[in-house]
Amino acid sequence: MIQLKNISKWYNTGGTRTFVLKDINLSIAEGEFVSIMGPSGSGKSTLLNIIGMLDQPSEGQYRFLGQSVYDLKEKGRTELYKRYIGFVFQSYHLIDELTVYENIETPLLYQNVKSSERKAIVGDMLDRFNIVGKKDLFPSQLSGGQQQLVGIVRALIARPKLILADEPTGNLNSTQGEEIMQLFQKLNKEEGVTIIQVTHSEKNAAYGERIIELMDGRIQHLPQTMNSL
Repeated sequence: MIQLKNISKWYNTGGTRTFVLKDINLSIAEGEFVSIMGPSGSGKSTLLNIIGMLDQPSEGQYRFLGQSVYDLKEKGRTELYKRYIGFVFQSYHLIDELTVYENIETPLLYQNVKSSERKAIVGDMLDRFNIVGKKDLFPSQLSGGQQQLVGIVRALIARPKLILADEPTGNLNSTQGEEIMQLFQKLNKEEGVTIIQVTHSEKNAAYGERIIELMDGRIQHLPQTMNSL
């Protein structure tokens, strides 16, 4: 599903290259649940953003579902993202001017889902996550944990093939966090959704079938049993 080859990301500071990622070679098969771990500043979120097509590397190749991502124009990459990827951001990225209902509905609008069907899907998700009473509130009226929950629901609403989660339970209480991780596991096992999460939590990382350790922008260890495309 995902193949990264010789991916590096750097910034030029005073004529010197400062590497955020260096020589990343990684394959992730469809249906895997992968956890990315490493200390702050190790490049975890940058790697996730590159996989999610929200950022581009300084060099390297990326193939997603058999397509060479950087051979596509920006519009083509955006279409891939909207169609296949759900992103749970650490900093929520909710749209301030939209209500909870409207934020959750947004991915369905991108996919041109009919109004009546959108209403039913959003209603079901609001009920499932016990946030029906919050549907008419704006993000500024929610706590951090509630915003995180809305962000997770928005990522799941369009039934993506790939979920990318950056510290998905960071702002949730332990019970909510456990429920989200169990939900991810269920989506992965029962529906074959590929999940890649960045986490500091060893407990959350253990939900994954494979843990990738990053240190100073480099992958530290990959099991010999690594799945390939």
